[in-house]
Amino acid sequence: MSKVYEGLFIFPEALAEEGLDQAVELVKEELVKLGGSLDSSVRMGKKQFARTMKKQKSGHYVVLVFSLDADQVDAFKVRLKLGTNVFRHQFRSIDPVADAAVVEASGEG
Repeated sequence: MSKVYEGLFIFPEALAEEGLDQAVELVKEELVKLGGSLDSSVRMGKKQFARTMKKQKSGHYVVLVFSLDADQVDAFKVRLKLGTNVFRHQFRSIDPVADAAVVEASGEG
């Protein structure tokens, strides 16, 4: 059964705009190979890290909302490590219906 996830992806600071486009496209391709789909993409820009990680001082932050079968998430994480230029990633499962209700209740929507 497909679930909706929000993923925070950090790409290396050395990537130029074109390289970042290609890196995001590679993530999308890996997602599609596993039967998932990309729902939305938001670039948050380049941000400084609180401390240096693996000789990196900053990274390009991108939030992707995607659908993927729950049993494919681990395989997706493995593919991210092997075949993409993702420095760090973090996922959380979201319920689009519940999140929309929270936004409406808060008056933001």
